Amino acid sequence: MVRYSKWISLAAFILLLVACFLPWTYHADLDKTFNGFFSEKNIYGKPGKLLLVFGGITSLCSFLRILWLKRTAFLAGGLCVAYAIKNFLLFGSCYRGYCPDKQIGLYLMLLSAIIIFVMAFLPESGPKKKTAV
Repeated sequence: MVRYSKWISLAAFILLLVACFLPWTYHADLDKTFNGFFSEKNIYGKPGKLLLVFGGITSLCSFLRILWLKRTAFLAGGLCVAYAIKNFLLFGSCYRGYCPDKQIGLYLMLLSAIIIFVMAFLPESGPKKKTAV
């Protein structure tokens, strides 16, 4: 699995991209479906933008073999997971006695963010070693 960690991270980022466009919750009281880029009157904002930035940074850093980029991947991956958990709780929580129906996109968003974070801890190989001439 360590050998393919950067490719798994890229696949998880693509899954995150797709999940941001899939429906996250259905609100029967409004008769609307929310996703990562739409909420009624922009109440919940557009969390898909920030999730894709953090996930993209983490996935991109896994392809480069520079030590400080590997450490940046840990930070961006951690922020991605934290923001995904926050959005999972925000979009899926009840309000004014009404609980929205959670859709598949919300679960895929959380799963892909966790996979991206775990793959940041499994680099394919260490940084390039500098040789003295």
